[in-house]
Amino acid sequence: MALQHQTDPAAYELGTDENREFLKAAGQDLLAFGHNFPAPQGGSLWLNGDGTTDPSQGIQTWITCRMAHVYSMGAMLGHPGSEELVDAALKGLTGPLKDKENGGWYPQIAVDGTPDPGKICYTHAFVMLAASSATLIGRPGAKELLDEAIETFLKRFWNEDEGLAVDTWNTEFTELDPYRGVNANMHTTEAFLALADVLKDETFRQRAGRIARHVVEWAEKNEWRIPEHFTSEWVPDLEYNADNKDDQFKPYGATPGHGIEWARLITQYALSDKTIDPAEKQRLIDAAEKLFDRAVADGWASCEGGKPGIAYTTDWSGRPVVTDRMHWTLAEGVNTSATLEKVTGKREYGEWYARFWQYIDDSLIDHELGSWFHQLDLNNKVIGTVWPGKSDLYHAFQATLIPRLDPSVSVAPALKARVDGINATPGANATARQLRFDVGRFPVNVALAIMSCM
Repeated sequence: MALQHQTDPAAYELGTDENREFLKAAGQDLLAFGHNFPAPQGGSLWLNGDGTTDPSQGIQTWITCRMAHVYSMGAMLGHPGSEELVDAALKGLTGPLKDKENGGWYPQIAVDGTPDPGKICYTHAFVMLAASSATLIGRPGAKELLDEAIETFLKRFWNEDEGLAVDTWNTEFTELDPYRGVNANMHTTEAFLALADVLKDETFRQRAGRIARHVVEWAEKNEWRIPEHFTSEWVPDLEYNADNKDDQFKPYGATPGHGIEWARLITQYALSDKTIDPAEKQRLIDAAEKLFDRAVADGWASCEGGKPGIAYTTDWSGRPVVTDRMHWTLAEGVNTSATLEKVTGKREYGEWYARFWQYIDDSLIDHELGSWFHQLDLNNKVIGTVWPGKSDLYHAFQATLIPRLDPSVSVAPALKARVDGINATPGANATARQLRFDVGRFPVNVALAIMSCM
C-alpha cells in the first residue's frame, strides 16, 4: 500500500514523534517501490511511474550507483532483500558498465550492451559514493570497487593544483573537454566527505573543503547565486546553454536547488573538519545560510501565479527561467533546512522544513502508486519533459534520513553509526531497532558547540 497523505500538521514539524513516524513510513514506501530496478546483466534500469522499468533509457551508471547507495542504507535498516539489490547494482558496476580496456566507467550502456562514449566526472563521483556505502555493509567486491574508483578518480578527474575536478573526457581518456562544471564538483564533494567518514582518511575531507571554498567565493561575488558553468580556466560562463535552458544536468542560469544542496554540504564540511578554527567554521556556516536564503527567495513561489514549489532555474537577477519543479530540489530543501535549524537554532529553518514537507506530501508523493513524482509544471501538474517516470530513489530516500541524523557525518556512515549504537544498547527493543530517531539541536553559538563536540 502506498504512503497515505498526512492529516496532522505535526507530521511535517521537525523533531516531533509524528514527523519521525512520517519519515519512517516515507522511507519504507520508497524502498518498497524500487525493487524492480535490477537489469538481468547487472545495474539499474530506469523506473517508470508505477515501479516497472523502462529499457529504452538503458542502464545508466549514475542511477545504478544511486540505487546501490540507497539499498545499502536499506540493508542497515533491515529492509528485506536489500543486500541482493545492492549486489545486483554492483554486478553492473563491476561488469558491463566498466570499461575494462580504457579504465573507468561508461556513462551508460544500452540493454544490448552497447556503451555510450565518454567518461564523466559526475558518474565517477557516484561510483565512489556507491562503493563506499556498499563497503559499509560488507558486500562482496565492494571494497575492491571502491579502491579502483578512487584510483581512477584521483588520476583522471581530480586536479590537486586547482583543488577542483575536471568534467568530461573522451572514452579513451586522451582528450579532456574544456568545459568545467560545479554540479560534478558538488557530487565530488559529497563523495569525498563520505570517503573521509568511511575510510577515516581526512585527506578527502580537505579536498572537499577546497572545493567548498571555491564555491563560496564564486557565490559571494555573484549575490549568492552560484555560477554553474566555467571555461577550462575556471572563468564563469554565465550564458552557457542559453539555447537549452532546461538541460537535465547543465541548465542555463542559476539553479536554486543547487544553492540549497551546497548549503548543506558546506555546513557538513564546516562541522566535520577539525583542522579549521571556530571563526572559519562560522564563516562557512554563515555562507551556507546566505546560499539557502538566496535560493528560496529566488526560487520559492516567486514566478507568475505564485504557486508553491521551487523553480528549476533563474536568471542572474533571480527571475525564474524554467519554472518547472523538480522533486530533488524539495528533497534537498528538507535536508538543508533541517541541518540549518539544528546547527543555528533559528526557527525560520524549522518553518521552511515544515513548508517543504507539506508541499512534498501534497504535490510530490504519489499516494496511489508509491515514490515521488519527479517533475511538476508551474501549476504543480505532473509532467515528464526532463524527468519522465520516477528514475531512482536517491534524493527522496535521503530526505527521510538526513533530518534524523548527525549533520556533521555523511548519510550512510551516520545511519550505520546510529543503527550500531541502537543495536548495541542492552535491551534495545524492536521499536528502537526501527530507528525512532531523536532530533537534537546544536546551540545557537555554533562555534563553541562544534568545538565541544570534537
